[in-house]
Amino acid sequence: MHLLVTIKNVLFVPIHPKGWPFIIVAAALALVLFQFSDVAGNVGVILTLFCVYFFRNPNRMVPQGTGFVLASGDGVISHVARSRLPKELQADDTEYHKISIFLNVFNVHVNRLPASGRITGHQYIAGKFLNAALDKASDDNERTVTMMETTQGHTIGFAQIAGFVARRIICEIAPQQTVTQGERYGIIRFGSRCDIYIPLHYTLLVDVGSIAVGGETMLAIDPATFAPATLTWKNV
Repeated sequence: MHLLVTIKNVLFVPIHPKGWPFIIVAAALALVLFQFSDVAGNVGVILTLFCVYFFRNPNRMVPQGTGFVLASGDGVISHVARSRLPKELQADDTEYHKISIFLNVFNVHVNRLPASGRITGHQYIAGKFLNAALDKASDDNERTVTMMETTQGHTIGFAQIAGFVARRIICEIAPQQTVTQGERYGIIRFGSRCDIYIPLHYTLLVDVGSIAVGGETMLAIDPATFAPATLTWKNV
């Protein structure tokens, strides 16, 4: 019974629209391969199932409240350090907590907004495809970088970074857009990384090795405005 529930939760979830071309091509390839041999056809079926699994787009129970920053992707916290915002955003020299989340090919790759507010800067940068687990991937790899002013008036930043296998970043936000915490804003295909830049007066709740769930895991809280007693959760 538990195995059936697990299979249902993995396979019978919404698929991100950007995944359907890959799934259709893989399924068509499987049909062609079956004309040659069952073994080759079954390889095509496995590839199709992997594409379905990779592009899964599950809903999340997103916390509703103020004074906290959420993970923008699923994965393991690979770096925690202090850093200025990416230079492409032309921000000042203010330092922030920089939290990096490494996504392997088995993680959900749909990205979610870490906070609510207004997008004040956004850039796409073409770059290399180094291993996303390397710290220098933040500066060298293909990426999008975004800066926002939260509803509390704080500046935070976040980035989508392509990895060694990833070759396409989808980002569906634009400058001056008003956005809502926990909502989907993009996807990175096949292995990647997310960076989140959080003001230093926030208290971090995670460290290197922590597991993050996009749209659910609180990375940090603002002691002055976080009110845990008022928290609710929304299925988004």
